[in-house]
Amino acid sequence: MLKPDHGLDEFSKSLMSLNIVGKDDEKDNDLEDLEMQTVRYKPEGIDKLCRTTKFTKKELQLMYRGFKQECPSGLVNEETFKEIYSQFFPQGDSSHYAHFVFNSFDTDHNGSITFEEFVMGLSVLSRGTLNDKLNWAFNLYDINGDGYITREEMLSIIQSIYDMMGKYSEPTSEDITPGEHVERVFQKMDLNKDGVVTIDEFLDSCRSDETITKSMHVFDTIL
Repeated sequence: MLKPDHGLDEFSKSLMSLNIVGKDDEKDNDLEDLEMQTVRYKPEGIDKLCRTTKFTKKELQLMYRGFKQECPSGLVNEETFKEIYSQFFPQGDSSHYAHFVFNSFDTDHNGSITFEEFVMGLSVLSRGTLNDKLNWAFNLYDINGDGYITREEMLSIIQSIYDMMGKYSEPTSEDITPGEHVERVFQKMDLNKDGVVTIDEFLDSCRSDETITKSMHVFDTIL
């Protein structure tokens, strides 16, 4: 079974090398930039972000410095997000998977990711509980946001992962297609056999799979 966070671990680690997460080696007065920023998009106050995320003030200041360097406008559109993703998965086509991840971060669905949306998502992935991370993964698979995962939605995500990993996809004991892979996973998760996977079924199935629960901790050392 492909892990719910498959592909995101490498991307998350790459944030450091892209300077999305800033380095603590610049002038002290630059650390206050988050509270004084006057570019086209102005983020929320740092104190509010301290309350709504699991990051400290210093961590948020460092992250904003890196975010500002990569995205001077204060916003990340989908094309930029896809370009960043493609740098770390050159062996395949990451555009479809990046599209799904972008939508999960773009919580107001206006076509761009703000600094707040970025750190809220990163807070869940790097500091959240197992339930927080599994809920995030469920929402990634629940493409239309109706509270259920269908076979078609699961196939869209898993196919995008196969495409992204390309020739470096993890070897399996059998050479199966994405559709066959989805069918096996879906049969395991659809506990009441009603043709959809609910959040409770998803959580129960993932919690009972030690490989998945361990994989959800890959983000804990991003910062």
